[in-house]
Amino acid sequence: MVTATFRFYEELNTFLPIERRKRAFDAVSARAATTKHMIEALGVPHTEVELVLVNGETAGFDRLLRDGDRVAVYPKFEALDISPLLRVRGHPLRKSRFIADAHLGGLAHLLRMTGFDTLYDNNFRDSAIASIAEKEERIVLTRDRELLKRRIITHGCYVHALKPARQLKEIFDRLDLARSARPFTLCLQCNAPLRSIDKALVEERLPPKVSAHFERFSTCDLCQRVFWEGTHWRSMQALLAELTATKRS
Repeated sequence: MVTATFRFYEELNTFLPIERRKRAFDAVSARAATTKHMIEALGVPHTEVELVLVNGETAGFDRLLRDGDRVAVYPKFEALDISPLLRVRGHPLRKSRFIADAHLGGLAHLLRMTGFDTLYDNNFRDSAIASIAEKEERIVLTRDRELLKRRIITHGCYVHALKPARQLKEIFDRLDLARSARPFTLCLQCNAPLRSIDKALVEERLPPKVSAHFERFSTCDLCQRVFWEGTHWRSMQALLAELTATKRS
């Protein structure tokens, strides 16, 4: 058996029992255990980790633990430049695309509303989510830490908030999405691109009040839904203004 000392930093502590938070503690592992194995055995999904230091030196997830090792585990850095150090993920994703698990339908809806390609189906099994994420290079969004421990998932976020609007703010803040948001460009139902359409082409499908008060419309070629700038649009605009206010200031 091997005994190593671990210290987790910042929000990673929320995955630990109270007695292990914000302090160093010893943990026993098998001799063949890697840093990834022990980090996840202690409750922290590897997708939440940005940097691992073993005895003060950067280490990957495949580093075998040795007796007496001191392991420091860090989440994503917001302000500190760690470019000279070794991030444990091999490469960043070129584009922020998501796949959400069955419990995050509201969040998936809001991400599409802000223009982020987000797959969601409440019938997705965990194995399917992991496979799609690997194949399509998508970020997994979930409140199931066991899902994020699957080896083939390289990018993922454990969502702490419970309400969709707060979940959206959490993901925007964590992944710095405000600058790349493209509101109202994707179908909220299908995740397909929207396009502008002339009112005359959809007028017979509109409720009378909508036809009387609105002139600009967009449609989804996949599901044929028609969208306009009604009450829902205005409430979403207010939410977007709140999300982007900090970045503008």
